[in-house]
Amino acid sequence: MNSYELMVIFTPILSEEDYKTAQKKYESLVAENGGSVVHTKAWGLKSLAYPINKKTTGLYWVMEYSAPSSFNEKLKVQLLRDDNVIRHMYTALDKYAVEYNARKRSGASHSSHENAAI
Repeated sequence: MNSYELMVIFTPILSEEDYKTAQKKYESLVAENGGSVVHTKAWGLKSLAYPINKKTTGLYWVMEYSAPSSFNEKLKVQLLRDDNVIRHMYTALDKYAVEYNARKRSGASHSSHENAAI
């Protein structure tokens, strides 16, 4: 099992209920294919750096998950077929990124030099 992080930008015209349904859809897809969802975070409505399909905002969502590497192709096909998805990107996480994300979620400091006097 490899660790990955998926970021999806959904169309801003989704209702709150449809936004949550879309998130559950991809969480279920991971579970159905032998993976597990580690953490999800809905960022909500954010401005885009540039217009995409004449839209200047999007609903951002991030999911950290573990799955077999063969799963990502199935995930990509589902994301490309979904009309509510404006953009998506998944990234493979190494062990340091996984540890960093876990520390960040638990509220631990990110750097040991954070409180050092300069």
